[in-house]
Amino acid sequence: MMQYKFPDGFWWGSAASGPQTEGRVPGDGKGENIFDYWYEKEPEKFFDHVGPNKASQVYTKYKEDVQLMKQTGHNTFRTSIQWSRLIPEGTGEVNPKAVEFYRDYFQELLDNGIEPFINLYHFDMPMSLQNEGGWLNRKTVEAYEKYAETCFELFGDQVKTWFTHNEPIVPVEAGYLYKLHYPEEANMKHAVQVGYHEALASALAVRAYHKSQNGKIGIILNLTPSYPRDIENPGDVKAAKIADLFFNRSFLDSAVKGEFPKELIELLKEADLLPETQEGDLQIIKDNTIDLLGINYYQPRRIKDKETPKAENGPMPEDYFDVYEMPGRKMNPYRGWEIYEKGIYDILINVRDNYGNIPCFISENGMGVENEGRFIQEDGMIHDDYRIEFVAEHLKFVHQAIQEGADCLGYHMWTCMDNWSWTNAYKNRYGFISVDLAEDGKRTIKKSGHWFKQLADTNTLTDKTE
Repeated sequence: MMQYKFPDGFWWGSAASGPQTEGRVPGDGKGENIFDYWYEKEPEKFFDHVGPNKASQVYTKYKEDVQLMKQTGHNTFRTSIQWSRLIPEGTGEVNPKAVEFYRDYFQELLDNGIEPFINLYHFDMPMSLQNEGGWLNRKTVEAYEKYAETCFELFGDQVKTWFTHNEPIVPVEAGYLYKLHYPEEANMKHAVQVGYHEALASALAVRAYHKSQNGKIGIILNLTPSYPRDIENPGDVKAAKIADLFFNRSFLDSAVKGEFPKELIELLKEADLLPETQEGDLQIIKDNTIDLLGINYYQPRRIKDKETPKAENGPMPEDYFDVYEMPGRKMNPYRGWEIYEKGIYDILINVRDNYGNIPCFISENGMGVENEGRFIQEDGMIHDDYRIEFVAEHLKFVHQAIQEGADCLGYHMWTCMDNWSWTNAYKNRYGFISVDLAEDGKRTIKKSGHWFKQLADTNTLTDKTE
C-alpha cells in the first residue's frame, strides 16, 4: 500500500462556471449572452435541445450545494461571475439582484470554510457587446476592464483569489477557427485579434486589481502538451513546437513572462496575420503579469510533420502540423480524448523550469462519462470507480512534480456537480455529485465524492493497488 502525502494547506476542491451552473429564473435581471442567444436561434445544435436556461440551478440551490461541497471535502471552490448577469448590457447599470446573489453565495462558501476562487470570464460574452464585434472590438477590452474593476469593488472584501479568464484559447479556437461556438467563424486573422485582445484585457484586469486590492490574481489556462510522433524526427519536433506556440505559449508566455513568443510573432508576420495594436499595449502586458497560474489538463496533443494538404479555407494553425493518433493510446471513449496521466507532470515541470516556478495549481482535471445512471447500485449512489481511478492516477504525477520542486498548491476537479456544458449540454457527466434533471435537479453524492472527502481530510492519497 502506497501513500502520497500532499503539502499542508493544499487546495482540495472543484471548478465550475456561472453560465454552466446558475440557470435562469424569471425576474433575475440577467442579460443575454452569446450562448443564450445562440440557443434561442439554433436549439438543434445543443445536445437533446438543452440550453443554458437549464443549467444546474445553483442560482436557487446554492446553499444546499455548499453543504454538499463540505460533504465532499472542499476547502476551495472556483466558479465565475457572469458578466451578463452582473452588467446585463455589458456596460452601464449593475444588476442589484446579481450583486445580492453573488455576495450571498460567496458568504455561504466562506461561512462553511470554503474559500471562493472567482473567475471573471468563462466564454460568456454579453450579447450586446458581441453585436458590436465581441473580442474583435477594442471597445470590449475597455468594457471588460471596467467590469473587472466593478467586480473587485463589489466583492473584493470576500474574494481574495481572482482569475481574469478561463481557457482564453477556447473563444479563439471554438468561436473563430473551428465553428464550435458562436459566432462560428473560421477566420485565423480574426482568431489572432481575439486572442490578442483577451491577453491585453487580462493584463488590464491584473493592473486594476493591484491598484486597489491585496489578494492574488491569475489566469486559468488549458495547457495541452504537444508531443512529437518521433523525437528523433526534426520535422515532427518542429511541428510539435509550432502547435505548442499556438495553443499553449500564446497565453502562457504573455500572462507569466509579459511577452509573446518571438517565434509566434515571426510565424504570424510571415502569414500576414499580426493583430492590430495600440501604442503602449505591449508595455501594459509586460508590466502586469499574473500572481498565480491555474492549469487545466485533460489530454495531450500528439503531433507529426505536415503530410496532408493545407486547409482550403486557410490559413489555419494546421497548415503547420498534422495531428497524430498514437497506436495503443488509452482513451476515454465517451469524450474521445486520450488519457495520459504523465502529461500533468510534464506541464508542472515545464512551468517549474521555464516559467520561474510560478505558484500554480491544477484548476481542472476530470473525466466525462455518458449515461452514468447505469452505474447506480442498490444504495442509490453512482459508483464511479473509473473517476476515482482517473483522479488518483493523475494525482500521483502531481505529487511527483511537487516532490521534484514544482510549486503546485492544489487540485480542483471538473466539476462539483454535473453541469450544463455548452453544445454537449448534459451528455457527458463530470461531477462528484449527480444532478437529476427529471427530479428538479435533485443532487446525490457519487462514490467519487465520498472518496474525495477522505482524500482531502487526510491530505493523503492511499493507493491500494501497488
